[in-house]
Amino acid sequence: MRRSGLDDVKYLLSETSADRLGAGTAEVAFVGRSNVGKSSLINAVCRKDLARVSGTPGRTRAINVFAAAPGRWLVDLPGYGYAQGAQAERAGWGAMIEGYLTRRPALRRIFVLVDAKVGPTRLDLDMLAWLQSQGLPWRVVATKSDQVKRAASAARRGEAARLMGILPENLAWVSAAENVGVKELRVEVEALLQSGSD
Repeated sequence: MRRSGLDDVKYLLSETSADRLGAGTAEVAFVGRSNVGKSSLINAVCRKDLARVSGTPGRTRAINVFAAAPGRWLVDLPGYGYAQGAQAERAGWGAMIEGYLTRRPALRRIFVLVDAKVGPTRLDLDMLAWLQSQGLPWRVVATKSDQVKRAASAARRGEAARLMGILPENLAWVSAAENVGVKELRVEVEALLQSGSD
């Protein structure tokens, strides 16, 4: 059986400045509102406990890099919209996220995570508008889809997609808890990380 490009993902480093990360070959980033389930999703996609999962929003306070191979990275960015902590530190997270997203030529795609039950918030819509204004490659992933009743799932997905100006089929509908949509996302991440020159 062919080993996946994500079978050997390992934690590489944490940094507060994109300028100190060094050059990569191919990178994918995960960004979203605090407590949207970024760490749980990264762990599910990689099939191992890599990112620290916490019940406290805002635990990711640095750019956390996980390497699938040399120069091929999954990047967990700090959550936005966290309401606690020092004001100066929260302001720094915004600059940290923007600095990473605008200074990484190897960045293949930004997975913007939104809560399937809550739907896209104003912060999520602002993030998407900013990514579009920068011409950056993005895809929306709705997490925690298991918290949406099955009978309401299609309608909720359609409404969330409409609010974000995308087609429902282009909104990844996933649940790390129940492994829904994770396999498909894993295949997508693998293909992105395998792109680019060696």
